[in-house]
Amino acid sequence: MREHNALAFEWLGHFSKKEVFDTLSEDKIYTIKIVAASSASEEGVTIAKASSLLFSKQKKSFPSSMSLLVKALDEYRRILSALYEEGRYGAVISIKINAREVADIPSDTEFPHHVMILVTINGGPLYHFGLARIHVVHFSGSQSWPMLLGDYVRGGIAKSVTILEAEKLIVDAWKEKGYAKARILKRDVVADHAAKIVDVCITLEPGELAYFGKLRIQNLSASPRIDLSYIAWMSGLRSGQRYAPDLLAQASFRLRRLGVFSATALNEADTIQEDGSLPLNLVLQERSPRHFGLGAFYSTLDGGGLEGYWQHRNLFGHAESLRLETRISGIGAHHPFFDDSQNYSYLFEMIFLRPGIFTPDTNYTVSFKGEHEVLERDISRDLYLRNGFTHIFSKIVSGYSYINVMRVKTEDDSFKNRIFSFFGLLGGLLYDSRDNKVDAHNGFYSELVANSLYEAQYRNFIDKFTLEGRTYLGIDKYDRFVAALRAKFGLITGARISELPSSLLFFTGGGGSVRGHAYAHSGLSRNGGLFLAESSFEMRTEITNNIGLVFFVDSGVTGKGSVCDHNHNMKIGIGFGVRYKTAVGPIRLDFAVPFNPEKGDSHFGFYIGIGQAF
Repeated sequence: MREHNALAFEWLGHFSKKEVFDTLSEDKIYTIKIVAASSASEEGVTIAKASSLLFSKQKKSFPSSMSLLVKALDEYRRILSALYEEGRYGAVISIKINAREVADIPSDTEFPHHVMILVTINGGPLYHFGLARIHVVHFSGSQSWPMLLGDYVRGGIAKSVTILEAEKLIVDAWKEKGYAKARILKRDVVADHAAKIVDVCITLEPGELAYFGKLRIQNLSASPRIDLSYIAWMSGLRSGQRYAPDLLAQASFRLRRLGVFSATALNEADTIQEDGSLPLNLVLQERSPRHFGLGAFYSTLDGGGLEGYWQHRNLFGHAESLRLETRISGIGAHHPFFDDSQNYSYLFEMIFLRPGIFTPDTNYTVSFKGEHEVLERDISRDLYLRNGFTHIFSKIVSGYSYINVMRVKTEDDSFKNRIFSFFGLLGGLLYDSRDNKVDAHNGFYSELVANSLYEAQYRNFIDKFTLEGRTYLGIDKYDRFVAALRAKFGLITGARISELPSSLLFFTGGGGSVRGHAYAHSGLSRNGGLFLAESSFEMRTEITNNIGLVFFVDSGVTGKGSVCDHNHNMKIGIGFGVRYKTAVGPIRLDFAVPFNPEKGDSHFGFYIGIGQAF
């Protein structure tokens, strides 16, 4: 029986030793059992099972007796470290191979092919903080500690992670005050096993108050194009500013979002200068300025499509970008009211963006788009011009405002040929805290859009509002099970359906809406609606590291009025899908059927694309 007492903290964290393999020996396999010592609680067993590599990888074999012995010896430290993390310092751990204590087995011992490993553990009692002190040296000013230290208080459970977290919080708090070189000098820990308490004193040296000094920029690119003075301005770092780690993080975020660099590294000098300034060093590596992409998608209901783009990331040295996009869709789709030559929908769009207008967080955008869209009973030919600004408030919040000009020509079986001219303002607010934009496991996404327009043909003042929210929740520890929920609402006021083009109205159906129903084929009016309500729920699970399954339910409704009433016919689609992870996002294959099909509805839908449905 080997006993470990909490006399020091050199064992915090997980340790491992270099494995030495005896390739001449037969592979060793094992069976492991972890049990509580006599009269000990099962809590120690739970902790040991969660931390033991031998327990979590029981199917693994070892090429030699030596390699198995080394791994078993390492289990003492792994389990003890896990117990420290939970505030248990009086543990007694026994690890035996074939009834022999591992610590007493000679290194040249040869084991049989199959061995039995028995781990017996007494986790011991919980220890609490007797003293939880913070001592600041070489500082004469006032000191105050907010309630940010969590459980690092007298009487709190003396978890080792609590001490480490307190140290990080203390250092971060001083750095936020401008003390760039604040550091932990030492940690004194004394355990009283009789009283079951731990006395801790953390000693911190804040150093000097620092101010940002000169920003030195190095561009390692073979053919540099970026203007370094512009990059210095975009960083937002100014000489003489009081040091703040948040400003450094914000500067790095600004430079990354430009999309110009393959690598950025912003580092501070090791020492503060005599005048209190802290020099900064920024190292950059530019990406190739030109790039392009191609994509394809397919639905048995809406046909197939191809899309592509070409982009220049840095036209004039200030990270200006020009992006050209094109798409053709509806290939193979059937539209009974139009001949085959009119079946395809296609789009061309040109977008110019200039970052850093007025402030480093404000971008100027102008875009032109031409679109020919074929719906079930309607052909729409649209021209769009947008001109305005986007402002990034933080990593997760942004807003935009554009002047919006539209020219729309429609042809349909209900209202015949019409021409519309629109002029107005488009504004939106976006919140995005997703951990991954193309395959989210946790986080929230929400966008509110308001579009106010004047239409010249019917002389209507029109307001169109949409609100969409998505939430993602990883259910298990490793996010292998994810629940995803989407809801979207839309409303148009100021005009009747007969006085609006289909491109401005709401439709449901399709791979991004209600799967199992064709796009623009569901809803009370197949010419579009003034009201929209949609929802989707997905349960995503990872079968392997690359393959996942999805089960989903979609619903949606559009209506002629500005509010939903009982006459509106909601469409529901249910189905399942397969996901295959790639570097650009998961490849999506979905199969869906309508839950409440009516005459003219499809029997099923099959969808292929890249990225999650939402």
